[in-house]
Amino acid sequence: MAGASAVPNNTNPVAGGDQNYRFALTSLTSLFFMWGFITCLNDILIPHLKAVFDLTYTQAMLIQFCFFGAYFIVSMPAGVLVKKLGFQKGIVIGLVIAALGCLGFYPAALMQSYPVFLMALFVLASGITLLQVSANPYVSVLGKAETASSRLTLTQAFNSLGTTVAPFFGAFLILEQAATEVGNAASGAEAVQMPYLLLAAMLLGLAALFAYLKLPVVEQTQLDQQEVVEGSVWQYRHLVLGAIGIFVYVGGEVAIGSFLVNFLNQPEIAGLEEAEAAKLIAYYWGGAMVGRFIGAAVMQKVAAGKVLAFNAAAAVLLIVIAVSTTGTIAMWAILAVGLCNSIMFPTIFSLAITALGKHTSQGSGILCLAIVGGAILPVFQGMIADSVGVQLSFIMPIFCYLYIAYYGLMGSKVKVPTTYSAKA
Repeated sequence: MAGASAVPNNTNPVAGGDQNYRFALTSLTSLFFMWGFITCLNDILIPHLKAVFDLTYTQAMLIQFCFFGAYFIVSMPAGVLVKKLGFQKGIVIGLVIAALGCLGFYPAALMQSYPVFLMALFVLASGITLLQVSANPYVSVLGKAETASSRLTLTQAFNSLGTTVAPFFGAFLILEQAATEVGNAASGAEAVQMPYLLLAAMLLGLAALFAYLKLPVVEQTQLDQQEVVEGSVWQYRHLVLGAIGIFVYVGGEVAIGSFLVNFLNQPEIAGLEEAEAAKLIAYYWGGAMVGRFIGAAVMQKVAAGKVLAFNAAAAVLLIVIAVSTTGTIAMWAILAVGLCNSIMFPTIFSLAITALGKHTSQGSGILCLAIVGGAILPVFQGMIADSVGVQLSFIMPIFCYLYIAYYGLMGSKVKVPTTYSAKA
């Protein structure tokens, strides 16, 4: 079992070498795909449940609030669990919990209860959180430290593959099925039962697979060797600023994705029906997928911080265009932001955990906790949308990307805490 325990183990994961790492990384791509797929389905659930339960934009954003709120509540306990049980067991447990959350959609639909839907989403997100806390740092340490950003970006590309496929899945099995049933809460709610039962079966299948896979063992002592500086993880400025970066990035990305269907539904933008608009979301997430493959190669040659700042600046420009224009120009401008998003999460994450050594697991937990931005900022944008309209509400993510540009250029620079540098 892969783990972060301090129990001695004479097996060296490097022996057998890079081939063992390649197998592990290949296996982990399935996890990145699944949680990307599931997370993107929220963008389909929002307009669907908004219509079924006649919700305001703010109320509909409670879907993201409950889903990403789980990161805030579960991340730190998940970090402790992974430290005790190891990366592989953490992955298996996370998959089982996520499957239970998917199963919760069935009774929620039968009860025609929006609060029960939100509860099921929280359980589902708790499992995804445990997966993130386990898999992200595992990928980071499976190889050379200097290529961690590139490696994590490459695996995150499969996360984007999941988000690219999910809109078609959701549009066909949820929105199109329910298109003639808007106003009928029972029929509309039941449209989500079969898709989420299928997801539950897939997650349980992956849990069984990862329970039996022989993955490399990464012990706590091996993490210690990356950096000998001791002290509190909060002493690392680049980690703290990176946590803020994760907060605003996830908040901005989720907020944009959450409003895409409604944005494209606007007469002055594209005037598309929800099912058709949902399919176009694939361009947003597909851009992120393509950009991650490109970014993984670019960051082999160009400093990750510079690439991050460039992408953030491009995102700001595109959103300004989307807010200030109409028609196809506004539509394609907002969809193109996905390409800019591509390398942001894995790059911020890997820059933030650089040189943390034995604090890597704790740092990972803090960064996953910061994903709570996906719970808070979409609700804030929902309030703006209820007040001034969907299009103008996209001003909010601009401030998120401005901060990310700062982090890439300045905030990500590693500064060893002076209190502990003498002990290094």
